[in-house]
Amino acid sequence: MKNLSIVVILLFTIITVSCNSEKSKTNKKTEEVEQVISPSDTLTKHLKPFNPDLPTIGLLMFNGVLQGEVIATSDVFGKPNKDGKQLFNVIAIAETAKPITTEEGMHFVPDYTFENCPKLTALFVPSAYDMYAQVHNNKVVDFIKTKNQETQYTVSNCAGANLIGKSGIADGHKIVTWIGGGEQLQKDYPNLKVQNDSVVTFIKDGKFLSSNGNLASYISALELLEIMTNTEHRKFVESYLYLDQLKNWKK
Repeated sequence: MKNLSIVVILLFTIITVSCNSEKSKTNKKTEEVEQVISPSDTLTKHLKPFNPDLPTIGLLMFNGVLQGEVIATSDVFGKPNKDGKQLFNVIAIAETAKPITTEEGMHFVPDYTFENCPKLTALFVPSAYDMYAQVHNNKVVDFIKTKNQETQYTVSNCAGANLIGKSGIADGHKIVTWIGGGEQLQKDYPNLKVQNDSVVTFIKDGKFLSSNGNLASYISALELLEIMTNTEHRKFVESYLYLDQLKNWKK
């Protein structure tokens, strides 16, 4: 009887150890599967490498920026062509490498700073509800001046026109700002040819493009996209963005 008890105990021990061992193997396999799956996350899947052979679109950012004006440009120029080919580098630039906080409270991380920003084909200057800090930030103004010497196009949306005015780069050129802001913009920067913002949504004068901002920022981006590519690609991007559905939406 004693020997039988010993056998039963041994069998129970073996079964318990075996089960735990199998459970450990199963957990290990699960961890291995998770480790295999992890590298294929959406971050690595959607990263677009900087290609020095492509035109580079620079998006200026600063604390308090209206995020829609940054997103609009990246939305338009970040789309591939109909064959899936990348056509542009789209980069975000700020004074420092620290994340900036938008007017809406989101945190955006710049790709480059004023110090290491690569050569730009186009620079987009967005706005904030309060532009005082940016207009009086010599580093921001000097960056716009410097980059304008190399860009083929310089674009302002909404009150970003104040930074264009402060920099003096578009003196003698037509420009439009946010609806209701034109009169003050003309007083502050009399060398600009400020357009009637209640009538003009977008305008191009030479290398300078400007819009009322907000969702109208899509207009300036799409207009420049067409100039830099062609009408066919613009229509492709518009369809990609479902703009027809937005314009023709009915309840």
